[in-house]
Amino acid sequence: MTSLDHPYSVAFDTGEFVYVSGALSVDVQGIAVSGRMPAISAALATLERRLGTVGLGLENVAKTTYYVTDVSLRDEANEHFAAAFAEPRPARTFVEVAALPYGCTVEIEAVATRRALR
Repeated sequence: MTSLDHPYSVAFDTGEFVYVSGALSVDVQGIAVSGRMPAISAALATLERRLGTVGLGLENVAKTTYYVTDVSLRDEANEHFAAAFAEPRPARTFVEVAALPYGCTVEIEAVATRRALR
């Protein structure tokens, strides 16, 4: 079973809010993506796929939490975040962790709303 086959690989939809956790820096086969910006991009692509399972996109995201295994990714993550999210950008928390599943270096979790924010 790849991380994409896992039953938790979709968004949790409450009707008003949507929660996405475990959006890891994996490719479409569930393999960890290496490199700094490629890993950040892969995690965001995973987040977009999961939001898409309930008909939402990045424009619906109100809050993100980035988990990274190297806090020095902050500058690249800030650059990527500014390019990926239109203003007003969602709130964001950035946290360094010791390790992530499947050898990933980035994981993004998000809270979205059905109302378009941008």
